[in-house]
Amino acid sequence: MRPFPDILHIVPALLAIAFSAPSARADDGRKIVLVAGQVKEVDRVGHHDYLGGCKLMQALLRRTPGVEAVLVEKDWPADESVFDGAKALVFYTDGAGKQAYLASPERVAKIQKLVDAGVGIVSLHQAVEFSPAFARQSMAWIGGAYTPLSSRGHWDSTHDRFPVHAVTRGVTAWSINDGWLNHFQFSKGMTGITPLVWSGKVHLGSPDGGNGDIVAWTFDRADGGRSFSFSGLDAHSAWENAGMRRLVINGVLWSAGIEVPAEGAKCDADQATIDSFLTPRVAPPPKSAAKKP
Repeated sequence: MRPFPDILHIVPALLAIAFSAPSARADDGRKIVLVAGQVKEVDRVGHHDYLGGCKLMQALLRRTPGVEAVLVEKDWPADESVFDGAKALVFYTDGAGKQAYLASPERVAKIQKLVDAGVGIVSLHQAVEFSPAFARQSMAWIGGAYTPLSSRGHWDSTHDRFPVHAVTRGVTAWSINDGWLNHFQFSKGMTGITPLVWSGKVHLGSPDGGNGDIVAWTFDRADGGRSFSFSGLDAHSAWENAGMRRLVINGVLWSAGIEVPAEGAKCDADQATIDSFLTPRVAPPPKSAAKKP
């Protein structure tokens, strides 16, 4: 009797199984595409560092088993096939019509096709501000629109009261001076909208500010897709806040249809890790002192 029967047949079979086993990639519903807006070369380090923020998100998202986080570094991909199989798109860019994905009818149509297919949409910081010409897309894609009655500014706020929602799992309190956009016009009757975070100059981070102070929300879209929007994140230093960091990563996972763990997404990061993703910048020239009359 042979001591190791058919060993030459067993090993190749095992290798075939290993290499043919389904990987947790796009076809498993875990592909997320992060689109970073153009970063100004001359600016203070960290300000509107869309690329640095997207690189950090990419690293944090990869801590969730099976997530395939793909980065588009400059506004819009040279090869649009990068969107194939995506379950969520994350836009961290300038707004007010400067979004590259709104720059042509063809690009708008591309995103609309993905939205119609149920792909999640995440809009961060100024990406939540669509120009008036795209108000219809704004309402359909993210559930709200920035209007002439909306407002923006920098102020201090503390965030320590959150509703029960998958996106707020494991989110801890944080205090920050951030650049905010608020007073959005939301869908009629707030249909599909779940407010998550509030910020305003009067009520600061309290939910008492009502709908006008909403700065983070989810939107269960009529097409069956999900959207998450957050108007903070003016500077890269905002990522130092663990609660805010988890809110955003949870929001991305939720938008992609991925179950958020009960304790929230894995997104611990120390100062050195966060700073390692900063985009190098050329310091702006110092402002000249005003001449005395």
